[in-house]
Formats: sequence, C-alpha cells, structure tokens
Amino acid sequence: MQTEVLRAEAQSWWRHRELRRTGDLDEAHRLERQTIRRDIEYLRTALNNPNAYVSCGGGGTILHLGLTTVSLYAPVERFPLASLAVRLGTPLIDCRPVRDIIAFANLPKVTMDGQIDPEPWTASSRISLLTYVDAAERLGARIVNDPRAGRAT
Repeated sequence: MQTEVLRAEAQSWWRHRELRRTGDLDEAHRLERQTIRRDIEYLRTALNNPNAYVSCGGGGTILHLGLTTVSLYAPVERFPLASLAVRLGTPLIDCRPVRDIIAFANLPKVTMDGQIDPEPWTASSRISLLTYVDAAERLGARIVNDPRAGRAT
C-alpha cells in the first residue's frame, strides 16, 4: 500500500512534530508507526467491507467503516486516508453538488451488518449501499467507484 502518504500524514500531525522538535524522536517515531498501522487497518476494513464508503460534503469527509467512522473537516482531496481508500476502490458519494441537503440528510442509513429494513423508510432505517447510492444520485450526488454493476465512473 502507499505507506509514504500515510507516513507523511502521521509526521505532519502537530503532536508528532512537537515531539520531534523537543528531541523525543523515539516517541515520535513510535506514535507515527502506530498511526500508520491504524490507518492501514482502516484501509483493509474499507476494502473488505462491501458496505464501506466515503462521503464528502460541505461539512467535511467521512470514511464509513461500519461501527467505526473516520472523519475530517476537510474535502476528500485533503484527507489522505479517505483519498487512498477511494483510489483503492472504495465508493465515494460526493454530496457537494446536492442542493436539497435536508432530503439528503434524511436518507436512510447504509446497513453495515447486512440487515435491511422494509419500506417505507425513515431517516433511521437501514438500506443497502446500492439503494443508498441510487437515492443519493437522484438528489444530485456524484458517485465515484460506483458499486452498481456496469456503472463504474
């Protein structure tokens, strides 16, 4: 995997920079390695979970991994972990073009355990990633690495 990107991200974190500045290089390196291992595990989870996806909107970017989410108040282009996940094939739902944010926020949630709720759906219902992608796209979201068969973008 592209650990150079993860290493650069770990080294740029303010706490790690401060440890290096004060001369505690061993602790900085230890924490950086720990951060890289954690991020690699997030990437593995994203690649092995068929319902994992990245969403990006005006409020930032979220890597949805099931019970775990990783987020940053930045666009996907400035979130190296999410960018790597998308480059490795994780679907991206870019809701920045969506005009009706209320309707988007009220979409049902993507199931992470495979259990799907019957219609009619509410904002607290659970639906498949494919159904969620269809609904998000109808609202104007841009889909990258489309998980629907024959629709890769």
